[in-house]
Amino acid sequence: MHALTRRFALAATATTLAFALLPVAHAKERVLNIYSARHYQTDEALYSNFTKQTGIKINRLDGRAEELLERIRNEGANSPADVLITVDAANLSVADAWGIFQPVQSKVLESRIPANLRTPTWFAFSTRARVIIHNRKLVKPADVATYESLSSPKLKGLICVRSGMHPYNLSLVASLVAHNGEAATEQWARGVVANLAMPPRGGDTDHIKSVASGECGVAIANTYYLARMLNSEKVEERNMMKRLGIVLPNQSSQGVHINVSGAGVVKTSKNREAAVQFLEYLASDQAQRYFAEGNNEWPAVSAVKIENEGLEDIGEFKADSLPLEKLSQHLVTAQKLLDRAGWR
Repeated sequence: MHALTRRFALAATATTLAFALLPVAHAKERVLNIYSARHYQTDEALYSNFTKQTGIKINRLDGRAEELLERIRNEGANSPADVLITVDAANLSVADAWGIFQPVQSKVLESRIPANLRTPTWFAFSTRARVIIHNRKLVKPADVATYESLSSPKLKGLICVRSGMHPYNLSLVASLVAHNGEAATEQWARGVVANLAMPPRGGDTDHIKSVASGECGVAIANTYYLARMLNSEKVEERNMMKRLGIVLPNQSSQGVHINVSGAGVVKTSKNREAAVQFLEYLASDQAQRYFAEGNNEWPAVSAVKIENEGLEDIGEFKADSLPLEKLSQHLVTAQKLLDRAGWR
C-alpha cells in the first residue's frame, strides 16, 4: 500500500468514528445525506438556505476527509451518502480514484464552473491561494518571489512547513511536478528540507504566528487563514499581520498555486437528482458569495462580486490555471518524491 493511500486508511482505522447514524427519512420527506469535511461553522447558512429554497432537508455527517472516504468505501452499496464535500484537490482526487464519485453532466455546472476547476466527476466551488509569508525583518520579499526560491541556501534554518503527507503540500508539489518535472521538483524538495527551522509540524495558523514572532522567517499559507486574521476583531491578530509580508509567488511564470473546496455525487446515491441540485446550488451567486464572505475563500465563479476586506488586502494576482484533473495525475509522484526527500 502506497503512502498516499495508507494515509487515508490508517487515519480512518486508527480513529473511532464518533458519528451517530443518520436519521431515517419519512416516506414523503425529501432528504439529502451529505458527508462533509468542511469544518466551518459559517457553512451552516449554506445548508439552511438550500433547504429554504428547495424544501429538501439535509442530514449532514461531519468528519475528517480520510475518515469519510474510508467510511463510504466500507459502506459500499449500502452507503446512505449522496454528496461528499471536502477541501483540497488531493482529497477529492483520492475519492475519485477510489470510485466514490459518479459522473455528473449539468449545463448549469458546465457554464458556471471554469473548465480547469472541474472534472467529469467532481467540481470546485471555492478557491484559496497557497502563498508565501515572511517576517519583514528577517527575509526580503525578493528572496521568496517564487516557490522555487524556497530551496535557496539563503533561507537555511528559516522555513516552517506542514507535514509532507498533508494534502495542502501534496497538491502544491503535484503542481510543481506538472510544471517543472519530477527530477527538478525532488531536488527542490530536498532544498526545502535543508532549510527547515524545525521538523515539519503544525498548521497554517501555527506557522503564521511563528513567522510573526520570528521563530521562523518563512512559511507557506492558504489565503483564507490570512484573510481571517486581517479581518479579525482581535487587535493582537491584526497587529501580528503587520509584521508579515505576503508574497504572491510565480507571477512571472505559472502564477500562484490554487487549491479548492469541492464536491461530487457519491456513486451509490439514492437521491441523485437532489444531489445534482445541491451541486448546482453551490454554484449559485448566493452560495458563491457566502464562500467568500463567510469563510474568506474566492468564488469559483469569477463573475460573482464579493465584499471582503481581507481578500482585498491580499490583492489581485495571476493564478495558476493548471487543470485540477492534470494536477491529480501527479499526486502519487509528489508523495513518493517527498518521502525520498525526507519531507515527513
